[in-house]
Amino acid sequence: MSGTTTAATALRRRAAGAGANRWVVLVVLCTSLLLVAVDATVLHVAVPAVTEDLKPGAIELLWIVDIYPLVCASLLILFGTLGDRVGRRRILLLGYALFGVASGLAALAHDPQVLILARALLGVGGAMIMPATLSILRQVFPDRRERALAIGVWSAVAAVGAAVGPLLGGFLLEHFWWGSVFLVNIPLMLVSLPVGRLLLPESRGAGDGPWDVTGALMAAAGLFGVVLGVKRLGGGEAPTGVFTLGSLLLGAVLLVLFVRRQRRRTHPLVDLGMFARPAFSTAVGCIVLAMLALVGLELIAAQYLQLVLELSPLETGLRLLPLTFAAMAAGLAGARMLRRFGPRRMVCFGFSLTAGAVVLMTAMGSSDNTGLLVSGFVLLGFGLETTLFGAYESMLSEAPPEQAGGAAAIGETSYQLGAGIGIALLGSVMNAAYAPGLKSVPGVPASASASAGHSLGEAYDVADHLSGPVGVALRRAARDSFVHGLHVTLLVSAGLLVLGAVMALRLPRTMQCGEVVGPVELPAPREVAESRVSA
Repeated sequence: MSGTTTAATALRRRAAGAGANRWVVLVVLCTSLLLVAVDATVLHVAVPAVTEDLKPGAIELLWIVDIYPLVCASLLILFGTLGDRVGRRRILLLGYALFGVASGLAALAHDPQVLILARALLGVGGAMIMPATLSILRQVFPDRRERALAIGVWSAVAAVGAAVGPLLGGFLLEHFWWGSVFLVNIPLMLVSLPVGRLLLPESRGAGDGPWDVTGALMAAAGLFGVVLGVKRLGGGEAPTGVFTLGSLLLGAVLLVLFVRRQRRRTHPLVDLGMFARPAFSTAVGCIVLAMLALVGLELIAAQYLQLVLELSPLETGLRLLPLTFAAMAAGLAGARMLRRFGPRRMVCFGFSLTAGAVVLMTAMGSSDNTGLLVSGFVLLGFGLETTLFGAYESMLSEAPPEQAGGAAAIGETSYQLGAGIGIALLGSVMNAAYAPGLKSVPGVPASASASAGHSLGEAYDVADHLSGPVGVALRRAARDSFVHGLHVTLLVSAGLLVLGAVMALRLPRTMQCGEVVGPVELPAPREVAESRVSA
């Protein structure tokens, strides 16, 4: 009996790997993820150089920065579910090719319109790559214990990519022109395409019924409208603005119609029944809350380091490295923590630790406190990565194997929506707490106070124009108001994280490991024969 069980396990692993070592497959998938994660942040440091060279207008510059995450978030469900139908490896390889072509187009862009188009194509490529990596990982590692370890490595690579982006961009800008931040993708894609074609197994879902093209387009358009509206709110636009409110309402209506359509169809694009499983819906909610806290805090922390403590961009990136290293450590230790503590305690612990780190960081003031910052960032990185690891692993394990692409797309969409909502919500809290402190600075005209109330950077510009004691007073008041706003924002974030810890109580107490792998294309029946002989 034990021999039969061992043979069955070996057969299942061989089927999942389609003849390739599953750990080599993990390396290929992590390389894919690293490229997408780096590209999401590498442009941030290149914006001044792009502005100087291409001279885009304010609206064009906004689209250059935002079009990539906007398009990527909108198309995740479309390409995730398409991969379930036509083959996840096929979609991934097409994403590689498009990502490489779009990178070359972006690097050689000679005007803002071409760069916007190239960034949009990069978003399409990213939407093809991101859910495919997770869904293939779901198939290649049918054993939940091994899959947990693989997801830990995967999430650690994502943390590295987010941190490496600005550092790599800064290095390239010091030695080359701004287009080099895109050109670096091409040789990596040229290697990934043949290696991926050779090593990655093909897999797909059950494929019952036709693919719902109308539903896929409705989901894409609805998500585009919602994400665009959220991004405009995060950029300081009024919620009642025609374009902002119109985008949110149109997106919400399309998503409601999409949900109704999926419930009526015999073969839906996305099995909404997954949300009836408490572990799946709770994991998705935890991802949204974790990203909501993380992205808003990172944005405000970067401003604090550069504008209050007056650190350079490179020094700011180095100060944030402890957060990245802690996140890597949590990802690599996540599998063992999940086995020992189970999803419920692990995610609750992650949220609680992050909330404690956020409260600790309210001790930050106008002067530098390196020890406090390092301690806070380490706890923040470890706690958030622990949370995301447990939530992603629970979400993927609860989804049926044939719906792996759709489940991965839902997880990634939740990630993107949480990030956008975090910037909008915490940015609004920050502005509401910051602006009142600048209304009554002695000697400062009302118009100057109103301008200074928009942001700390603008307040510094106004103070430089005023000069003298009045300018110094405005600068000091703006810095103190920003620190006050930071403290209020941190407390709001801590409250959201505590809410996440309560939500995580709906997750399973223990890690259930008994499951069956979904259908995967096999290279030859010889693998089956070998396993039967070994039995």
